[in-house]
Amino acid sequence: MKIDDTNIDIIRELKQGKKSFKKIADKLAITENTIRARVNKLQEEGVLEICGLVDPGTLPGHRSVIIGIKLSGMNLVEKGEEISKLKGVISVCVVTGRYDLIILVLFKKNFGLLEFYTDEIARVKGINSVETFVIYKSYNLKVPYIF
Repeated sequence: MKIDDTNIDIIRELKQGKKSFKKIADKLAITENTIRARVNKLQEEGVLEICGLVDPGTLPGHRSVIIGIKLSGMNLVEKGEEISKLKGVISVCVVTGRYDLIILVLFKKNFGLLEFYTDEIARVKGINSVETFVIYKSYNLKVPYIF
């Protein structure tokens, strides 16, 4: 799917997820039906997902961490997909630099760092090392609530 300027404008307007298609159409000077059709197409193509996001720092008993992972092999995509399915994982990125993968994980009461490493990461073969970065304070971090 070609992402043109109108699609970008629509996505930008949807940053406020509850904004009506009518208001977006009025602002962009196109029809509400055009907005609806383009949003549906963007969703079908996997470009856009509309969901509620939360600031994990505001949720009692919740914490988020970033984990850098070095793999023993070069099967980055396969391992990234596998790790993305683990409990608590919000996102996995294949990256350059000293790590092969960077993951963002959400914890809650009774599911913390120890449980994640012993119950989840321990099942993944081919991890050479990990480094954990606990997020004490974040700015503009909003994540889907996955629990």
